[in-house]
Amino acid sequence: MIEALLRIVAAFVSLLLVLFTVWIYQYVVRPPKLRSVAIIVLGDVGRSPRMMYHAESFAKLGFDTYLIGYRESKPVPSLTSLPHVRLCYLSEPPSFLRKVPFVLAAPVKILHQVTSILYMLMFTISSPPEFIIVQNPPSIPTLALVWLVGRVRSSKIIIDWHNLGYSILVLKLGPSHPFVKIAKWFERTFGRSAYAHLFVTRAMQDHLVTEWGLIGQKTVLHDRPPSHFHRCSPPEVHELFLRLGPSLTSPSLKNYLPSSNTPYTTQFTTTKMSSSTQSSLYSVNMPELRNDRVALLVSSTSWTPDEDFTILLDALKLYEKRALRVNKENPGKLPRIWMVITGKGPLKAKYMADVNRLQEEWSYVRCSSLWLEAEDYPLLLGSADLGICLHSSSSALDLPMKVVDMFGCGLPVCALDFACLSELVHDGENGLVFKNARELAGQLEMLLTSFPNAVSLAKLRSSLQLASQSRVSQLVRHKESLSWEWGTWTNNWNRVVKPLVLTDVERFE
Repeated sequence: MIEALLRIVAAFVSLLLVLFTVWIYQYVVRPPKLRSVAIIVLGDVGRSPRMMYHAESFAKLGFDTYLIGYRESKPVPSLTSLPHVRLCYLSEPPSFLRKVPFVLAAPVKILHQVTSILYMLMFTISSPPEFIIVQNPPSIPTLALVWLVGRVRSSKIIIDWHNLGYSILVLKLGPSHPFVKIAKWFERTFGRSAYAHLFVTRAMQDHLVTEWGLIGQKTVLHDRPPSHFHRCSPPEVHELFLRLGPSLTSPSLKNYLPSSNTPYTTQFTTTKMSSSTQSSLYSVNMPELRNDRVALLVSSTSWTPDEDFTILLDALKLYEKRALRVNKENPGKLPRIWMVITGKGPLKAKYMADVNRLQEEWSYVRCSSLWLEAEDYPLLLGSADLGICLHSSSSALDLPMKVVDMFGCGLPVCALDFACLSELVHDGENGLVFKNARELAGQLEMLLTSFPNAVSLAKLRSSLQLASQSRVSQLVRHKESLSWEWGTWTNNWNRVVKPLVLTDVERFE
């Protein structure tokens, strides 16, 4: 009796397992849903502008768009307001791993990422997406996972090559470390074949096609700013610093920035009162930029080894010495500058401690670290006078997104030179290129002389303004340089990516 009952139970369990296996198989191998895309960024979604722009572009085409990543910063409002966008957040790795040595923590972190991503792609997104776009780097484990899911669920894989993941690992471990060799093999093996490969530079495309023999469609998608990035008007500057003013409480800024009297004046703007000839009433005019304002310089950094902050720090030291000497003979010829650093990263505390110690003795330089909401970041760039870029690229094959943002806001840039920078920064046209701290200090002096009526700075700004006047509607080729093309993200994406993702859809419609 008991044996018969056990056989019945065993048969019933076996039947359930068979039915479950069949259901899983049918669930997994369903044909992809047309006009759907999963976009994976193994990082903070809100600090991954290129992937957010991808998601926004797909959603505006009517694609069901799943943006997968970690929940830290808020995504841009223009993305979250779109009805086709679904934010799918991965669970964070256990916090104790931050205290464990890298060699021990890495395998556990990767295992956690594998399970989180697979569950998201196989079950959270119930219908197989037509396309899966993966940001690279990081390469491990995402490239292998999307390779697997693409074959199981018949989704088309698009790899967006931002940089080479193994080259970043070289900065930590050195080129001969076994992990670096494994990472390079992994990236080459699982990144070699895809439906399409997007590259941020022509140099990266040429390198990977030659060295790794990539299979699939290959095209360059240069970073470009979204259309709402622009040079700020004085009223916009006024509104920004009315919001930021209460947070500017650092003792080093207290007697350095011009005093404010909200809501009529900020550290950078002022409003004048005018009286009517027909009455005794006074009216407030529109805000204007103050003539006694300091020069506002901005740099965005991830505070990592591939951005050498010591170059900027040494340049600021040299500018301070030069300003003291020049202004002693010609008072006011070189302005006081306020260097604002945005971003977060592992080396921030170290360098800002050095800055705070140095600026106790400085008269013409202040340096502050600010954390801004996503919507305020382009406003700060659009209000600044000069941008500084310290990006040097671990692979020498990518370009700094921060410079694209600065150009989109009409902000001239001084950028650290490296191999493919000329694809973006044209020395003397839309910015200046430096190789060391002394060159950067000299550029600061040249561009800021007689500020706010600095002639050299105005020339660079007018070049960017010429491009921005037309970039909203069409691709611009600068009159003085046949190699400088410019346009919005939307212009560029519609020209490069849209034909790749609409081909099959149009065939079925």
